[in-house]
Amino acid sequence: MAMKKSSHPNSRRIARERIAVLFQQARLFFPVNPAWSNRCVELARKIAMRQRIRIERQHRRCFCQHCYAFLVPGVNMRVRIQRGKVIVTCLHCHRQTRFPIGRTHVRGNG
Repeated sequence: MAMKKSSHPNSRRIARERIAVLFQQARLFFPVNPAWSNRCVELARKIAMRQRIRIERQHRRCFCQHCYAFLVPGVNMRVRIQRGKVIVTCLHCHRQTRFPIGRTHVRGNG
């Protein structure tokens, strides 16, 4: 099944809504079956890639950037703060991701 980019004018808005719903479902599915949550992340990434849109920061931090597993703090993810950074360790693939603390992200108009 080939995936094509849609030419519908509202397709990007619809894609963002679908991605938000998929992450909401992933949160609900995780206690029952973590594999379903990982599948939701996989589908959300496919939608984002097909529509060429970014996944929002709040959703991007909910899955491992290396193995794409849905992450829940204390269950399959370790969170530490060290030297001005939040260090997130995925307990599935044991890779670490570092996020800076205290940096305000401001988008410019140009």
